[in-house]
Amino acid sequence: MGDDFRWPLGPPGAANFDIPSSARVYDFLLGGTSHGAVDRVMGRDLARAEPLVVSIVRENRSFLRRAVTFLAHAGVDQFLDLGSGIPTMGNTHEVARRVNPDARVAYVDIDPVAVSHGELLLGEARGVSVTHADMRDPDKVLGAAAVTEVLDFSRPVGVLMFSVLQHVSAADDPAAVVAGFLSRVAPGSALAVSHLTADDPRIDMDAILGPTDAYLSGRATTRSAAELAALIEGVDLVEPGLVYAAQWRPEARRHRGPLAEPCCGHRAAVGFLPAGARG
Repeated sequence: MGDDFRWPLGPPGAANFDIPSSARVYDFLLGGTSHGAVDRVMGRDLARAEPLVVSIVRENRSFLRRAVTFLAHAGVDQFLDLGSGIPTMGNTHEVARRVNPDARVAYVDIDPVAVSHGELLLGEARGVSVTHADMRDPDKVLGAAAVTEVLDFSRPVGVLMFSVLQHVSAADDPAAVVAGFLSRVAPGSALAVSHLTADDPRIDMDAILGPTDAYLSGRATTRSAAELAALIEGVDLVEPGLVYAAQWRPEARRHRGPLAEPCCGHRAAVGFLPAGARG
């Protein structure tokens, strides 16, 4: 980074660079540039342990694009992107604004480095904010100034939880975290969620999760389809329901690759709270 780089939240501290971050490793696996050497080491370790991990990450990113596009077409024009990570190509606001140029997005992440990159890369973009907060505290997230300045919670909001709930352990009560957001948004709001699955025999999840012990937040937690369904109970899921991310309203593939058939690693779903639009 250049000498003129300024951290909007203050310097994150050396510890944040010495320990791999899930947001920065995700950026590396997506082919981004906002990561450090320790994150590249972790990403390469993951890819060696489970060669499909890059495809799994990219399938999840593709699901983000399809889900946000669907919600924007359904009339959702404001989004709360929890665990948003480092802004890279195909950000939520970029995707939403292809449908509605006035769409508004509040990004939230626990990683101060990811947030600082977001502040730098997004600059003065209108109707977009980045907040450093822990999604395990819905009250703090929903009360953050940068969130309330962008989103109007008297109107429907698209709550986005892409590959982030696995970082909420059982001890932190993921059901309460999900309910903490969904109970505070207006009727007709939407939820889009993806989660590393515990019951996909095609993927060696132990190989993927082992290295994540090094994350500051600790090892991620996989959950079965039934466990994820329980976390989002009460959300009216649109077709095709809770499926593998690649199976959720897939687009025609331009080429065949390791995941040429619908697969794997993440379960995903999109739905509305009662009184919402239907797909």
